[in-house]
Order: sequence, then structure tokens, then C-alpha cells
Amino acid sequence: MTAASRALTRLATWRDLTEVRPTCGTGRALRSGGVEIAHFHSDRSVDLHLTATAIRRFEKDLRHSTAIRLLPGSPWVTVHLECETDIDLLMTLVSAALQAHQRHPNADPAALPRCNDHREAALTRECAGGI
Repeated sequence: MTAASRALTRLATWRDLTEVRPTCGTGRALRSGGVEIAHFHSDRSVDLHLTATAIRRFEKDLRHSTAIRLLPGSPWVTVHLECETDIDLLMTLVSAALQAHQRHPNADPAALPRCNDHREAALTRECAGGI
């Protein structure tokens, strides 16, 4: 069992989370209310909708973590899962994401920003001079 599947199995038991098909079309997702909280894109990668406010609040700590990838302007963070410590970090960040979304609910689910899965590919091409 991969780290991502272990994390998804644990998170799927949380009463505030429901497994759904991700809007990005890749992998599996967890939703709370009308908001997608996590996208499991691979056996080692999870995009977490932490919110821009929460990222600003925790940015210094997030930048020091080797398991976290931040993309400029994105309210999502990518968590790389390789060991139990990474899963524990994800659990803590999912809890923070749920709290952030409960404090500042977005009334229009259609206006929600896309996860980092497609943004990361676009930024990689842009850095390589492809865009």
C-alpha cells in the first residue's frame, strides 16, 4: 500500500470529508461541503486546497518542509508523500484546510481555483521557454 493510499484511507473516515471525482479529472478527490479539499494525483502526490490565507499564515514553515511544494498565486499546496511523517503532515494540513474553509466559505463552487496538477505542468513549460 502506497503512502497516498494509506493517507486517503485514513482521511476517508473523517466525517467532514467525502470521496468524489476531482474536477481536474486526475486521480481521486476529497470534498467537504461544496469544496474540494484534496486531490490525490498519484501514489506520491496530493494537492491540498489550503486557501491563500492559510498559506500566507503558514508560509514560512511550509517553505522549510521538503515535502511541500508551493506554486506562486495558488491556494493549493502539493504534498509529496514518501513516509509516515509526510502522511502526518498531510493530516495536520487537511485539518487546517477544513478550518480555513469553514471560516471563509466560498459561496460559488464554480469560482474555485483549479488544483496545482495542471498549473505545475504549465509553469514547468513556461520555465523551459515552452509558453
